[in-house]
Amino acid sequence: MTDDLLRLSNIDKRFAGVHALKGVDFSLRSGEVRCLVGENGSGKSTLIKIISGVVRPNEGEIWVAGEKVSNPTANEMIRRGVHVIYQDLSLFPNLTVAENIAMPHVAESGKVLIDWSNINATARQAMARINAKIDADAVVGELPVGLQQMVAICRALTGDVKLLILDEPTASLTKVEIDQLLNVVADMKSRGISIIFITHKLDEVLKVADTVTGLRDGSIVGTFERSALDNDKLVEIVTGGPVDQSRFRLAKRERKKLLEVRNLTKRFNFADVSFDLYEGEILGIAGVIGSGRSELAIALFGVDPADRGSIVVDGRERRIASVQDSVEAGFACVPENRLTQGLALKRSVADNLIAAAIESCVGPFRLIDRNHRDALIAKWIASLSIKANDPQVAVETLSGGNQQRVVIGKWLATAPKIFILDGPTVGVDIAAKSSIHQIVRSLAAEGAGVILISDEVPELIRNTNRILLMRSGRIQGEIESDAVTSDELQRMVEAA
Repeated sequence: MTDDLLRLSNIDKRFAGVHALKGVDFSLRSGEVRCLVGENGSGKSTLIKIISGVVRPNEGEIWVAGEKVSNPTANEMIRRGVHVIYQDLSLFPNLTVAENIAMPHVAESGKVLIDWSNINATARQAMARINAKIDADAVVGELPVGLQQMVAICRALTGDVKLLILDEPTASLTKVEIDQLLNVVADMKSRGISIIFITHKLDEVLKVADTVTGLRDGSIVGTFERSALDNDKLVEIVTGGPVDQSRFRLAKRERKKLLEVRNLTKRFNFADVSFDLYEGEILGIAGVIGSGRSELAIALFGVDPADRGSIVVDGRERRIASVQDSVEAGFACVPENRLTQGLALKRSVADNLIAAAIESCVGPFRLIDRNHRDALIAKWIASLSIKANDPQVAVETLSGGNQQRVVIGKWLATAPKIFILDGPTVGVDIAAKSSIHQIVRSLAAEGAGVILISDEVPELIRNTNRILLMRSGRIQGEIESDAVTSDELQRMVEAA
């Protein structure tokens, strides 16, 4: 035997028609931070579900602290100190911080009567372990996502945690919150707690990892020491080859003005926002969560219309009081949260792709021309390289990158003049991200105007020609993308 805290031997897992993991060997030392990287669909999620006991392997063995686990259920793995925090955090939004943190402790006690002093003491002890400064009486649903993440970690720390698995923990966090989380990870490591950290953000991998394991098509590519890696090597591990990371260039020529926004205001969200958008350009909007950037996007798209101000499209002032008004004016929008705002998850890929353009498929007597409908669906699946075994499969079965392509395709089918993308690459891998960037650039090349909103400063700099800096609901300035570095723009975004 070895001194490994965790060891997996020859793990194999098959689902209907999918060989998810193929003879995977994996080991982890106490106090080690291991980053797990790979494209969507590479097997990362299946692997962590097997480690945490949520999914049983078809073949293979699992060892924890030198002892073979014969019945690796979720409860058994928790008993052995293995905890996982998923992206949705699985918190109770209507309960307090203390109640959420102490919940496993209360459930395990089996007591009918609740000892509130014990709940508060348990929460304080857990928060003290990572020096978390959170109001124990605050309602969790009213906290920012970064603090909710800390609550989820504190909840895991109420038990004898030996291994903590963090699944895309920074997907919805600000830069400041990400730095705080990485500091917490370093602190847990110093206490001998092992961490498996899953992320698509390669800069985070280089900051936090001791070692990195790459997965591709259900197989281990290799495990590497952090000191042997840089960004290019990580990209190669994830994708199997290089990925285009060139900058967007806007050719200098006279361009038609597509959009004029003047003094647009939405009470409590943003005020006196003015800017122009030209054909063929990609205009970035940078700002922290709460700066008003997403609220501006949904106002332009008619989801939550502005209170006052003017919107001029192609020289004609348009009243945007609904999504229908916006679509008729030539807008399309990929929203901040594709799962809740952009897709009907239980419906098919085909239904989602055609949803916004169904009117174009209506023939005589208001009947759907099925041949035209099927041709449109096939066109967008092919042109966006959507990987789906059948257009009739539920869109929830696709990877994150393919789901995002479906959302984009749904609105491309309406032939928009102005495309708003709010966080279009959140939660997708480096290859899918590059593919989405190419789609955005192709839109601009065909004459559309694109508004790109993103938390990721490098994404904005590489894929826009101008960037608007938004803070406290107002546009604070305009920056030429070529004239600023990532570090400089990050400092501007974070400035008070």
